[in-house]
Amino acid sequence: MNIRRQSTLRAPAVTASVALHSGKHARLAMRPAPVGSGLRFVRTDIQDRDNIIPVRPDLVTGVRNCTTLSNAAGITVSTIEHLLAALSAAGIDNLDIELDGPELPALDGSAEPFFKLIEQVGVYRQPAPRRYVKVLKTVEVGSGDMFARVEPSDRLELDVTIDFAEEAIGRQRLEIVPDVRSFRDRMASARTFARLHEVAALQAAGLSKGGSYDNAIVVDEDKVLNPSGLRFDDEFVRHKALDLMGDLYLGGPILGRVTTVKSGHGLNHDLLMKLYGTPSAWEFTTMPMDEVDFSDARYLTSLSA
Repeated sequence: MNIRRQSTLRAPAVTASVALHSGKHARLAMRPAPVGSGLRFVRTDIQDRDNIIPVRPDLVTGVRNCTTLSNAAGITVSTIEHLLAALSAAGIDNLDIELDGPELPALDGSAEPFFKLIEQVGVYRQPAPRRYVKVLKTVEVGSGDMFARVEPSDRLELDVTIDFAEEAIGRQRLEIVPDVRSFRDRMASARTFARLHEVAALQAAGLSKGGSYDNAIVVDEDKVLNPSGLRFDDEFVRHKALDLMGDLYLGGPILGRVTTVKSGHGLNHDLLMKLYGTPSAWEFTTMPMDEVDFSDARYLTSLSA
């Protein structure tokens, strides 16, 4: 069911851990925000320049191994996709996200810790209609057997296929309607992954300095090297669907069916930019709101139902 009202958190929520790529300690605080303010990252370590980075697809400046946003002052925030996936599933529209550095905490490499934190503090449904991007006609990017496509639907649907040479990954497909329950049960805990031969190259490029078996799956040909193994047999495609969901939320909630084959952050972003660059392919829409008293405590909601 599509959420009818804008939402924020009921109370502040804080978490911290090593950052996946920089290897530095990162602290994140999510704070409730008023109707219409949107999602905004706030770099609390920056005092001499504009430290606010709105969540918008046109502010994406990096898509290598993660999604990075930058504002006009050149202030960046990266590895945002797992948090955005959790916010998308929870229906959070308005939030200030404070960071003490340029990268989000890796936590366990999935969206589950973020989602559980949201569940713990609760969600406040605000007295204003939620605005959706409704897809009106099919838009596609890519070439050959690598593509991303969005087509009309009355809800968000994901159809994700991956295909890797490594036997431990192989070809996997996931079709899902990512509402609160399906996200919690089938997507949230799927972790990011890397192939062993890539790790040294990533670290030489200044990436994955904080990566470990605690926050990523590592694959060597036909073997998963993590002592604890996998959380799902198809954890890899579930994580790619999670990444896609986070990348899509850069433009807010979407009503459309999104199909990707061999996609990544770059192709995901290309799809968003082509969609929003084609005015005839989409429109904003809202849904009727019930007549309610928003001071009622019932609208300080939990996601556990």
